[in-house]
Amino acid sequence: MYEPSDSSSIPQPISGIRSCQVLMACDELNPTLEFLKSTLGLRIDAIFPADNPSTAMLSGHGLSIRLGVGLANGVKELRVLCDDPCQLSSGTRELVAPNGVRIRLEASDPPLRQPETVQALAVAHLDEETHWNVGRAGLRYRDLLPERHGGAFIASHIRILDGGPVPDYTHFHKVRFQTIFCRKGWVRVVYEGQGEPFEMHAGDCVLQPPTIRHRVLASSAGAEVVELSSPAEHITVVDHDMLLPTPVTHPVRDFNGQHFVRHVAKSAKWGAWRIAGFEVADTQIGPATHGVAGVRVVRPAGEAHSRTQTHNTELCFFYVLSGRLDVVVDGERYALAADASVTIPGNARYTLENYSEDLQLLEITLPERFLVGD
Repeated sequence: MYEPSDSSSIPQPISGIRSCQVLMACDELNPTLEFLKSTLGLRIDAIFPADNPSTAMLSGHGLSIRLGVGLANGVKELRVLCDDPCQLSSGTRELVAPNGVRIRLEASDPPLRQPETVQALAVAHLDEETHWNVGRAGLRYRDLLPERHGGAFIASHIRILDGGPVPDYTHFHKVRFQTIFCRKGWVRVVYEGQGEPFEMHAGDCVLQPPTIRHRVLASSAGAEVVELSSPAEHITVVDHDMLLPTPVTHPVRDFNGQHFVRHVAKSAKWGAWRIAGFEVADTQIGPATHGVAGVRVVRPAGEAHSRTQTHNTELCFFYVLSGRLDVVVDGERYALAADASVTIPGNARYTLENYSEDLQLLEITLPERFLVGD
């Protein structure tokens, strides 16, 4: 979403637009004209002058072209999105039109690409030097996993500066896994098949299964969320046709092997955690993903312990929601306060020490269940 620094610099909207054209130059009209008609399936909308045509207007597949002899600064390449980008008998994905313009075939629905996980220790603190990127819909993003575990994961702390309506649109993500945890304030959202819009408050979270349509509608001023997704680079697709909320609800509909989860902090049930001296509120995201991931909130309960552990997961991520603690990883001590995070690589030896009574941690692991060693 475009967010200008000065809204007064935006020109007023242009009315009455019927289409937008790109220019394409040629030395001879007919060879390229026939290529665009027969090979790309474009139609002629206009051609002139009648006695010796030098310009043609063509359209199709969401594209409008003005093809003309001697035009300056015309396009040099077209990307054609199709079902089978490997359909050419030559085995390539590229054609060259008679006027020299390259036609590149690409998948209209590209498959999800999951990079191999490359684990590394990552510690992020929030302070006055923290950099925030301006992201989609004007949201501010703080990067919690700079090296992305080799591109396998992205973790972000996100702020919405101004309260009220959010300039979002109905969209979905091509992901393997994605969860949103409300850190502060509230956010009003709506999801495909999940009924009327609802508010997420601090401590609430959702599982956004792959390709579920959704939209952020409004928020309190200064609302914040923590978002973790896999892979790091994934496509956000706008759905111009679906209206939310949908008329029919499907609370447990399958979305690529997962179903939507809404965890409400006020209704959380607490139980024993894998480390003695702590208790955990499980969001039930594990069962909803069939074990792909687990999302939990952890807090101290009873006598303090500092047992050394290791894990064999793809990802072991902690975010400090409140309080403080020391995390010792392979002998190195890291003091973490609220809004700090740590991602612990597999097989590293770690302990949680010197934690305050008001400590609360968000824990996200992939997979949900894993082997724990001493």
